[in-house]
Amino acid sequence: MSLTVLVDYDSGNLHSAQKAFERMAGEVGAGKVVVTADPDVVARADHLVLPGDGAFPSCHSALHAIDGLAEAITSAVVDHGRPFLGICVGMQMLASCGFEYDVIPGFGWIDGEIHKLKPNDPSLKIPHMGWNDLVIADNDHPVLAGIENGDHVYFVHSWAMEMGDTTQRLAHVDYAGDVTAVVGRDNIIGTQFHPEKSQGAGLRLIENFLSWRP
Repeated sequence: MSLTVLVDYDSGNLHSAQKAFERMAGEVGAGKVVVTADPDVVARADHLVLPGDGAFPSCHSALHAIDGLAEAITSAVVDHGRPFLGICVGMQMLASCGFEYDVIPGFGWIDGEIHKLKPNDPSLKIPHMGWNDLVIADNDHPVLAGIENGDHVYFVHSWAMEMGDTTQRLAHVDYAGDVTAVVGRDNIIGTQFHPEKSQGAGLRLIENFLSWRP
């Protein structure tokens, strides 16, 4: 039976994400969904999801505080090519580094850095919170199949990925300037928005991810 793991490292409430993944796994016959911090289970995952809420440094510290967890994620994703989805700060940790409070290294799997949002319109509030319309650069990516330009997705963030390699940005939104919304390469994809809170478009993305065999 296929196994999807949502990595639990005390980075926020995973209840809504778990329910969304369980629902879509049931609909597409994608097997079992578990929430765990056990490196042995993470290493066996067929699909791996790294959520994250809050500050980049605290999420990074919490992840690396669990013995063997970051290594198990790296082994599954890099050594074994398992499909990986990072959500919100989980996506940000794919970058080479983040600059929130201090310079903190990420996994380095996506060519980008995490910087504070600076909309060109100073009247816009930070955090960027609520619904925004996707602008999709790569309509051919299997995880974005059936998701269209203008589909609404839900954001809550004050920091965002500034791309080094723009070919790895699959979608963005406009918040008085382009804000990275989806990144990806090879077996790795990440969303700045929360697919589990993004209704139809988010559930479609989760369904696509669970069926993805890169």
